[in-house]
Amino acid sequence: MHPPATRTTGHPDVLVIGGGIIGLVTAWRAAGRGLTVAVADPAPGGGAAYVAAGMLAAVTELHYGEQTLLGLNLASAGRYPRFIEELEEAGGQPTGYRRCGTLAVALDADDRAHLRELHTLQTRSGLDSQWLTGRECRRLEPMLAPGVRGGLRVDGDHQVDPRRLAHALLVACERAGVVFHRSRAERLTVDAGRATGAQLADGTRLSAGQTVLAAGSFSGRLAGVPEEVRPPVRPVKGQVLRLRLPDMPPGSPAFLSRTVRAVVRGGPLYLVPRESGELVVGATSEELGWDTTVTAGGVYELLRDAHELVPGITELPLVESCAGLRPGSPDNAPLLGPTELPGLHLATGHFRNGVLLTPVTGDVMAELLATGSLPDEARPFSPARFAAISEAARPRLLQEQPV
Repeated sequence: MHPPATRTTGHPDVLVIGGGIIGLVTAWRAAGRGLTVAVADPAPGGGAAYVAAGMLAAVTELHYGEQTLLGLNLASAGRYPRFIEELEEAGGQPTGYRRCGTLAVALDADDRAHLRELHTLQTRSGLDSQWLTGRECRRLEPMLAPGVRGGLRVDGDHQVDPRRLAHALLVACERAGVVFHRSRAERLTVDAGRATGAQLADGTRLSAGQTVLAAGSFSGRLAGVPEEVRPPVRPVKGQVLRLRLPDMPPGSPAFLSRTVRAVVRGGPLYLVPRESGELVVGATSEELGWDTTVTAGGVYELLRDAHELVPGITELPLVESCAGLRPGSPDNAPLLGPTELPGLHLATGHFRNGVLLTPVTGDVMAELLATGSLPDEARPFSPARFAAISEAARPRLLQEQPV
């Protein structure tokens, strides 16, 4: 077969490669700053967010060694209410945003000790969380197993439905004049030492003043990107289940009223009840390259652990099982900002915080694209922090990073 003939179309101010929520929010916010924007993606609105649970959990997502990331997470969480208000007004679409909290619980003595340590870290970091006994946890959520030993109540954590969020962003972009090219970007085009756009699979060549690579875990695979600026992102597989919550009699407590998290057999587990009547159970974390197969073992482990936490869950209808790829980086934090190649910016590597970081990512990238200046809050997450990684060491570093 002959390759499709090349045709050049338009010359927007900004080309965003990738139409997941990070690419869409970048495009929407950039258009709001008066820039002409195009997005290249065969199926915009998809990506990792289609599988994500949508927890806005800046406090309970705190991990040791990630205090710098905590600041960005908190900044983004604080912007969510206003962001949702603006987005729903712009797109006219609901996002499933809920101001419910999180209850992180322990099922055995070891997990209880771990939660106690996490509570100490949260308190030391100035975060608001409350320690509860097992009985107090069950009083909040009566469906919890009798063996719950204690937990942390965090009322500041919220949630959003990522699928609805992606659709709302897609509609908002269309209304803001963003042009969508529903084809895969095959190669970054570079002329005279500057990124100038991309060649698409359908033969279209898109030229743009600035290019944003926001293709999630695929960001590191785009042809034409010089090795010295290629983002060190890797795919981390996550399998997720969706169940249907029962209709509770009037006056009865909800099956679950808030997000419930736990560590079961050493692995993290979450249950997210949506206002739509859906219960999301997740997620596995598997370093298996580009595999997105839903496995019997993954489904079994999630249901087994969820049953141990909430025994009544096995009576619920199983609506969907799916798998997606989180874009992980060597330090589990995003890459935001300009690269050493003029004209090329990155917005990728958000790993498990993509939905949470959507508002701040949109603001940061729009400011960069409109003014050329990277906001101070994003400077610790500049791609330049990986510039010292040699080409030989980069593959090993990506393989060895913990999830």
